[in-house]
Amino acid sequence: MKLNQDEQLKAEALARDIDSQLSLTEQCRPYAAQQYRPQARSFSVLHLDDVSGIPFLKDILGVDLYQLRSRVRASTGDLFVATCPAIHDYERYNQERLQLGRPEFVHAPAVGLAVEVSAACRERQVMSSLVETARQKGGMVFHPYMGIEAVWDLAAQVAELADVPTAVLAPPPPVTWYANDKCQMTRLVSNMLGAEWVVDGIIAANAGELARGLGQLAQKHSKVALKMARCASAMGNRVFESSQLPVSEQELTQLTRAFLADKEWVEGEDVQAVAWEHSSASPSTQLWIPPAGEGKIRLDGVFEQLLEGQEQVFLGSVPSGLSEELNQSMAHVSLMIGAVYQALGYVGRCSFDFIVTGSGLRFTECNGRWGGTSTPMHLMDRLFPTGRPAYRARDFVADNLVGKPFQVLADALGDRLYDARTGHGNFILYNMGCLKDYGKFDVISVGSDVDEASRILEEELPLLVEAV
Repeated sequence: MKLNQDEQLKAEALARDIDSQLSLTEQCRPYAAQQYRPQARSFSVLHLDDVSGIPFLKDILGVDLYQLRSRVRASTGDLFVATCPAIHDYERYNQERLQLGRPEFVHAPAVGLAVEVSAACRERQVMSSLVETARQKGGMVFHPYMGIEAVWDLAAQVAELADVPTAVLAPPPPVTWYANDKCQMTRLVSNMLGAEWVVDGIIAANAGELARGLGQLAQKHSKVALKMARCASAMGNRVFESSQLPVSEQELTQLTRAFLADKEWVEGEDVQAVAWEHSSASPSTQLWIPPAGEGKIRLDGVFEQLLEGQEQVFLGSVPSGLSEELNQSMAHVSLMIGAVYQALGYVGRCSFDFIVTGSGLRFTECNGRWGGTSTPMHLMDRLFPTGRPAYRARDFVADNLVGKPFQVLADALGDRLYDARTGHGNFILYNMGCLKDYGKFDVISVGSDVDEASRILEEELPLLVEAV
């Protein structure tokens, strides 16, 4: 699937308008030396999952130890870094059973919060190691979870100390934050596709306007919500039953102020008040965006998300079982919005979340980063290069695994663990950094179809884990 000439030209024109309004090109100039270029393909690659730029991830169990998700992207000749120590049995599993190559692990002990991987890499001993590797390879690519400032600063420091070029395989921070801003995405989708592609709502930068907007929405919809612009995994959402909201504007303003205080709102930042529409599905599209002029945007898949609770917290994903018409429609409009991002300087992994309502598809947010759907998708692409089998991915938490090493879990699953050497087995394990402390891990189940993969994951896996 590709855009026609008119759609491509419209995307580029809209990107110029956005750049003119927000001065993104000017804001990106300090990062120009580290922007990804084709010659960087010969450099060594450092994978790092630094999630420190996203607010309120502390509310996700074990997120401080999610860093080993970067191992999913790492191959022989690459490096991957984390503040948590190596898990030798897990690495042997990746190398031998999954045949995922032999990258080098770099342990960077935390100097602040555990999630601040980039800051830990600037410690003298770790920095010396990165500088030496960059010199040996003639350069280094930094492939992060997300293109936050800390990653770009790290890449610039290595370039200066090693006297070799470095590049970041992610958008520069101003474009990263533009893409991850729910309010900016809402404006972009409305301008590119029309207001019918976004949920009913308002954008405001003060409590009074938000309260008035919330009250007006509550008169038309049974549920409404407040949404922070930059939070992930629904951590910035609060949903309200319209019938239970206060009627007076003063009380609504107090409620809104309390929400903003709880979410550590910075004065002047945009916040959304939206209708919380009933949806029959919450799909996402997964894109890979090359640098402008270096190729077309690639659609890597359409998925349905597994969400929990009123705020719809992300738990996992499964390849889309929606109609081909819906899948094609999502793919097409995703490429249109992605083309705007590419023209603005976006590079790398990107995904869009939707809801399917009674009146059609709605965009809800852009995830301008790697995440809980793209990571297992990429792992499946590495394990099954000729085509993904039916699968389902999610996180799993078991109290009886707290304090247990990886090998105990691997032994419990036995020959049910997928073996790339034989093609046999159902379960694929990843994101093992938080297993011992929290009893939490990520798992993919493979089946003859999605229903079987789901049954294996929801019925058989718990029984195997309970036996530990």
